[in-house]
Amino acid sequence: MEWLTHSQAGFRQSARYLLWMRVAIIAIALVAMAIAETMVALPYRGEAVLLCLAYGVLSVLAWLWFMRRPPAAPVPVSATFLADLALIGGWLYLTGGYTNPLVSLLLLPIAVAIILVPVRHSLVITLAGIAVYTALMLWHAPIGAQDHHHGNLAQLHLVGMWATFALTAVILLLVAGTLARRLRRQQSQLARFRENRLRDEQIIALGLSAAAVAHRLGTPLNTLTLLLEEVRAQLTAPTGPDREAVRDDLDTMEQQLRLCSEHLQHLTRAAVEAKGARREVLPVAHWLARLRESATLLWPSGPIQWRLPFPDTPVAVDATLDQAVLNLLANALTASPAWVGVSARDTGDGRVEVVVEDQGDGLEAALQGAPGEEVVDSRNGLGVGLFLSNATIQRLGGTLKARTTGQGTTMVIDLPRASDTGART
Repeated sequence: MEWLTHSQAGFRQSARYLLWMRVAIIAIALVAMAIAETMVALPYRGEAVLLCLAYGVLSVLAWLWFMRRPPAAPVPVSATFLADLALIGGWLYLTGGYTNPLVSLLLLPIAVAIILVPVRHSLVITLAGIAVYTALMLWHAPIGAQDHHHGNLAQLHLVGMWATFALTAVILLLVAGTLARRLRRQQSQLARFRENRLRDEQIIALGLSAAAVAHRLGTPLNTLTLLLEEVRAQLTAPTGPDREAVRDDLDTMEQQLRLCSEHLQHLTRAAVEAKGARREVLPVAHWLARLRESATLLWPSGPIQWRLPFPDTPVAVDATLDQAVLNLLANALTASPAWVGVSARDTGDGRVEVVVEDQGDGLEAALQGAPGEEVVDSRNGLGVGLFLSNATIQRLGGTLKARTTGQGTTMVIDLPRASDTGART
């Protein structure tokens, strides 16, 4: 199955509009030459026609390239816009240079490049367009006017300026306008996707919290059951109940009931936080202890080594971040079912690193470049989890980094230090 990056998909979608723009430029150039030939002398009309034909061939080749093998980086795309400026500038050189009323055609590649390529590339293309225009002012092939039509040369220039304006407006409407509408539509779809993903993460986080609380309630409930049996046995004993022993059992039962109430309050708080996407500030040691309980519940026999001690540096976390780290643990256990290590350290520059290590090779193909920047091919479904984990970590101001060696994969979650004010444990 073919997987395309976001840039590749965008360049493929833009290929047809770029072809329309280039064909329109070639058509108006040929029509302008045909009209001008009846009024003025074009000394290099043959060369100009050949240049237009070469431009047409290169336009078709660029369209085929973008459709079949779209570039993954913007550098080749920017190179095609520079070729546009060079070919248009060459045609203008043969047809009067800066005196040609169609010289404004140089603006079209610049306008489309501003939409498609990064700012630094757009800046280079803009400077190149200015340089081409400047060169045409200094060097160009002059057009000689026929004597009986010399008076119409000024009128021809004015008509050409009008045609250039109309063509530029139409092409910007069709190309730039369409691309801008497509971009807005994609942004809207991406926003809906993120909202749906956030909702799903909140539901998963709430379910995980409920499972963890149910697991923790097991111990006090078992204790209460045993104490209840002891109290019942003492009340039915023939020698009468031991009041001191009953009092101790009742105190223990009260303590266990209080513990159950605290667990239920934690579940309620987790539900509120998941619904409102609220964050809490916790020391890393307490946060990872909570994650350890959840991981133990999910993978009771999982070979996860928690490398203590953990730092007490405060970080801002929420339920979605817990799920993101658990996603990374799930990926690591899938790739390395024999051993997974978890450690944490304070880097000393206001950042905290949580490291998840494994000894497998299941993620090496997915980690070419920045991890989680796009959905990657994965037979075990690891790509989407890595993508969502990266998005969640970035939303909280962190970064996800990775290293792959011959002995496994290391994922590093870099989080900013939070203020100690308002920390909850």
